[in-house]
Amino acid sequence: MRILIAEDETIIRLDLKALLERAGFEVCAEAKDGQEAVELARREQPDLAVLDVKMPRLDGIEAARRILDERPIPIVMLTAYGQDELVSRALEAGVFGYLVKPFREQDLLPAIRTARARHDELAALREQADSLAEALEARKAIERAKGLLMERESLTEQEAFARLRKASQVSGRPMKVVAEAVVATFDRSP
Repeated sequence: MRILIAEDETIIRLDLKALLERAGFEVCAEAKDGQEAVELARREQPDLAVLDVKMPRLDGIEAARRILDERPIPIVMLTAYGQDELVSRALEAGVFGYLVKPFREQDLLPAIRTARARHDELAALREQADSLAEALEARKAIERAKGLLMERESLTEQEAFARLRKASQVSGRPMKVVAEAVVATFDRSP
């Protein structure tokens, strides 16, 4: 897994890099501030980012928001500050983990694995939701086309469906496409 690190304190950044590399991760980029983190995320396309909250030029939470706007990846925030307001802002930005400094290896590595797993779950749910939305749109188009065929051609529901299915098979096009064509044809006719 390729990881972007953004931490303005050099010693912490170097320790973090060494810890991650010992754990088998590839640190693909290191940023000293939030703006640089956004630019490096765009250029390097990391699989995950570990960002400090308080950084110059652009804080880590805003950097996370901008990174996620361009490309959804799991992000773990590191901070010396555990105030509820910062945690709330981080969650609203879409980060998947939040660790308070000083952190230990046994804290960070599970946080990274958990963030990655939650991100993968969310991506699968989004894909499933998109698939369900597509199926619903197809069903609506097919129902509308069936209704028009029943009304205009005096067909039963089964006959209308059979006609759509046959047209789909003959044309090699999905039933949704055939149904949309039927609707468009009948909507143009007087």
